[in-house]
Amino acid sequence: MSRVIAITGASAGIGRATALRLARDGASIAICARRGNRLDEVAAEIAAAGGQALPIVADVTSEDAMQTFVARALERFGTLDVMMCNAGFGIYGAIDDIPPAQMRKLMDINFFGTYYAARAALPIFRSQQRGHIVIVSSIVGKRGVPYMGAYSATKFAQVGMAECLRSEVQGSNIHVTVVCPVSTATEFVDVMTRETGGSVSQSLGPAQSVDEVAEAIARSLEHPRPEVYPYRKARALVLLNAIAPGFTDKVVQKFGRKPVR
Repeated sequence: MSRVIAITGASAGIGRATALRLARDGASIAICARRGNRLDEVAAEIAAAGGQALPIVADVTSEDAMQTFVARALERFGTLDVMMCNAGFGIYGAIDDIPPAQMRKLMDINFFGTYYAARAALPIFRSQQRGHIVIVSSIVGKRGVPYMGAYSATKFAQVGMAECLRSEVQGSNIHVTVVCPVSTATEFVDVMTRETGGSVSQSLGPAQSVDEVAEAIARSLEHPRPEVYPYRKARALVLLNAIAPGFTDKVVQKFGRKPVR
């Protein structure tokens, strides 16, 4: 089935990989990010893969920009089936080392960017009585690990909003899916290093490719689920934390990336 999909943060990483994966199914995809040149490259890749692309330079921290993003997608494609809230970045460090300005920036992009994009799409979904909101969170949105408290807080906020929204639309044909990847090979670490202001130690946790995440998201569009764990064993960590949070505190100590200054 050919879908119309909007993806934020689509110039690289999981957003780009998912756009290309869905393009192979013939999807029409509105993509947004702040880097216009990268968006144009992704748009060309989407077309080459068999999809239609609408690249729009937009900042997810702007409510008006997200409203415009959805409006232009509707104008071009006539409908909207999926809003994938993907834009985000990370900062590593102990809670008392994260400056308030960085914490606000994280919340603006990771949480409010998700909120604005979802909020722009929801009236369309309610009007047409169908739609799918996909929120790319993280495994640390379900269980925090050392030195990721600021990033984790924004990811927990995404999960909390999604759970409430899911209950609000229960019984309708509007679906809400939270995706919880583990460490994924993208430019995320490079951006995090720049934003943190120094290098970080290597994570000892499991990892996955962007293509694995993209494939898991594509499957969730065919068969909507509340939560998706592209690295399936990650679900065990969530269950362990529910049963024995104190023990899990010790387990996750080896997964943290401590800043190296």
